Amino acid sequence: MLSADDNRALTQTGRGTPMGEYFRRFWQPVALSEELAAPDSPPVRVTVMGEDLIAFRDSAGAVGLVDPRCPHRGADLFFGRNEECGIRCAYHGWKFDVTGRCVDLPNATPSAAFLNTVKITAYPTREFGDIVWAYLGPGAPPEIHALEFGLVPPASRYVMKKLQYCNWAQSIEGGLDASHFSFLHMPAPSLASDANPNSPAGEQRLRWIREDPQPAFSFLDHEVGFVYGAARRAAPGQLYWRTAQFMVPNHATTPSTQPGETYYGYTFVPIRDDACWIYTYAWNPERPIDPEERAKFPRGYNVIPEVDARYVPLRNRDNGYLQDRDEQKHRTFTGVRGIAEQDAMAQEGQGGGIADRTREHLTAGDAAIVRFRRVVLQGAKALAVGVEPPAASDAAAYTRRSGSAVERDDIPFEEMMMKRFGDTTGRANA
Repeated sequence: MLSADDNRALTQTGRGTPMGEYFRRFWQPVALSEELAAPDSPPVRVTVMGEDLIAFRDSAGAVGLVDPRCPHRGADLFFGRNEECGIRCAYHGWKFDVTGRCVDLPNATPSAAFLNTVKITAYPTREFGDIVWAYLGPGAPPEIHALEFGLVPPASRYVMKKLQYCNWAQSIEGGLDASHFSFLHMPAPSLASDANPNSPAGEQRLRWIREDPQPAFSFLDHEVGFVYGAARRAAPGQLYWRTAQFMVPNHATTPSTQPGETYYGYTFVPIRDDACWIYTYAWNPERPIDPEERAKFPRGYNVIPEVDARYVPLRNRDNGYLQDRDEQKHRTFTGVRGIAEQDAMAQEGQGGGIADRTREHLTAGDAAIVRFRRVVLQGAKALAVGVEPPAASDAAAYTRRSGSAVERDDIPFEEMMMKRFGDTTGRANA
């Protein structure tokens, strides 16, 4: 369990909080590129780490992320006109470019000095991997994190986001939790697989996860976080390894990919302390995602959610995740369709938007959760006494993969990682 003080430090990301300042040293997703599809298209409201902002794409295609309040009399720029390389206030016509500089005051004849003092807060943005990222921290922004999904061609990736009504930390903890796979995402107990050794690999993997709900954990630290391996018993003399990456402060990858398959990952971005956006992405570094596979994503597949036009999951807390109790009794463990939706049900259900970690009773199966908390809390506390996070300026160290493998049970984790990825910590040669 955590102390109440550490739980607050972990979960609060507003400006001036230890975790909030830590997050602001790193680039954060603020919108999908598709939300700002064309130059001079309507602006989009953005709330990130408690800051209310608007994003807009100007006539030249650049994306601005700015304070929504006009400095004249406080009108909301969201209702303004996006035109001729700037957002123009609908109240009195004051106009601002993507840097926050005032470029027109049509209802006044101010001096040049006055014009130069009229500005709104604006944050640097970059587009990477079909996502608009912003840097909300002090000083010049570092190079953007080279997550592998953003390095492959557009035809080799798929990107989406979903709204989740709970704190960012309990969402990412769910993503790093290996032992829940033996329950939350399984068929009903009465349908447990009795696959024989010659059955398809996917069926074997499901059976190994189901039959061994107590994976043994191994960890390897790297420049921007850690990779873990969760080992389950497989065939005699073999272990089924599932590995996942955590990269500070809020990126993770899924553990099941085998060679040639598509990789999955996510970035967890606080909206406010009781809600977050989860940016999910699939990518294949070896080939384009084929049409049949791509067609699965809009309907919800793996951690890619099925969402409406506002990126709210169709199966959500307000409709009880459309849980089917007959389905739960006879066919699936939860009666909820979709891995992403099953995760949301568990994570949002932990209480009040922010879980009370002082009441937990952790076990060995929570080893990755404990390590994640230690890493980010250490980083935030170090920053609070003046130690900048070195990971923020190590963009290339974010190009990492994870996945699964079956190896002899006498091979240590580090050797298994080398055999599976050609690197002990899953660093990709992109």
